[in-house]
Amino acid sequence: MAAELPSKSPTIVLIVEDDTLLRMCVAEIVEEAGFAVIEAADADAAMALLESRLDIALLLTDIDMPGSMNGLQLAHAVRNRWPPIKILVVSGQVRLQPFELPQDSCFLPKPYQTAALVEALCTLAPPLGHPYREPSNVH
Repeated sequence: MAAELPSKSPTIVLIVEDDTLLRMCVAEIVEEAGFAVIEAADADAAMALLESRLDIALLLTDIDMPGSMNGLQLAHAVRNRWPPIKILVVSGQVRLQPFELPQDSCFLPKPYQTAALVEALCTLAPPLGHPYREPSNVH
């Protein structure tokens, strides 16, 4: 009997959105696209998750949310502390220019079509397989 190759685990996406219903809807779309999902209601909860896990490969964050920082500030903090993480920033209130985004990240205006969201995520990271991420020593 031939040895089976280990299967790749799904890429983990951290979704940060303060609107619970919207976050649940986006999580369902992302999961159906083949990704694994972790959810956070604000940047503070997202940072706690990022500090406790090494397997998050992609951040999808809304800009306008309560807490100590908004989604754009979160995106820049993630880029500084965890450079390998891919970042997709979304907003229905703000239209960002490329120079406002962290390096190697994307912006998607709301409302967006499901296909556009999935395409943006797949462009940033494939749904299966994720690189190991070293713990951050920067605090």
